Amino acid sequence: MPDKEILVITKGHPFERDPFARIFDEMPGVNWTHVEQPAAQVFFDPALAAAYDAFVLYDMPGIRFRPGELPELLEPSPELVTNMRALLEKGFGIVAMHHAIAGWPAWSEYAEMLGGRFLYAEAALRGQSKPDSGYRHGVAQNIEILADHPITRGVAPFGISDEAYLFEVFEDSVEPILASDYEFVRDNFYSATLAVRDGKLFTNEGWDHPPGSRYVGWVKNHLSSPIAYLQFGDDPVAYENAGFRQLLANAINWVTSDEAHAWARARG
Repeated sequence: MPDKEILVITKGHPFERDPFARIFDEMPGVNWTHVEQPAAQVFFDPALAAAYDAFVLYDMPGIRFRPGELPELLEPSPELVTNMRALLEKGFGIVAMHHAIAGWPAWSEYAEMLGGRFLYAEAALRGQSKPDSGYRHGVAQNIEILADHPITRGVAPFGISDEAYLFEVFEDSVEPILASDYEFVRDNFYSATLAVRDGKLFTNEGWDHPPGSRYVGWVKNHLSSPIAYLQFGDDPVAYENAGFRQLLANAINWVTSDEAHAWARARG
């Protein structure tokens, strides 16, 4: 069987490049190409995407951070919206990792595609006002396997130290496959708005947020395409975690499989 051709898309959030690259360099059965935003946007053209079996999103487009102010939310171009819909109607696998869930906050369909959203500022989501999301680095957590799925097969419950999110998960639109034993409550997280607007990186003073979802991994379809989201992957400690690496490899194999594409078409 030929190796999978994967396009890995980054930029918009800092990360350590060499340790991140080793994930894919050491992943068997995968050839990977790296492209950054905004150049990556042209690859959503179905003609250009045809060179790849799937995209891996580790990017955070559509946000311009401004010290002392709330982030500016950028609209996607009409061409990008048209191309993405055409690509996903055709059937194309996407794996999203970690901060990709914060991408394109002004584009409601993007949140629907991924199954949720991390908010850097209070915003309307699905017609309701939602507070800015919470984050906490280096959380020691145990990961529970919720479903017998191709992504979880061969992966035993495992521990990981990684950044956790208190964010919006569309639980009615996703099929959960992984959960964390961490307590997703306000007191365990810091405010994203206080961090990016005020430079207060580790505080929740004056911030409130309802309890959040335990789900840290799920699958869904968008149009005719299989989508997988894994909340892991903040730093080199997480990059080296064997459980996370196996899940990511399995997710790539799943979204490129005939099984996943048939599943997505049946639901689309």
